[in-house]
Amino acid sequence: MQIPGERIRRTRLVQTEQFVVAIEVELVVPTDDPTEPCYEPETVQLLKEVRERAERGDVAWLKSKGKVYAAIDEAA
Repeated sequence: MQIPGERIRRTRLVQTEQFVVAIEVELVVPTDDPTEPCYEPETVQLLKEVRERAERGDVAWLKSKGKVYAAIDEAA
């Protein structure tokens, strides 16, 4: 389902306890309501999948989608 409107690319951060994933996504500024950009359903699903895979530790898949940053233990 394509929402009509201007498309813009932005980097979104998906954060879990162990990782932060920087992923480039597309937002749409709808022609019917140009006050705020929104996500299409496919983008929302992708962001959910990124979170789920980050929680499972699927680093190889995450790296194929964006930049992956890992948390390190605090120095004692």
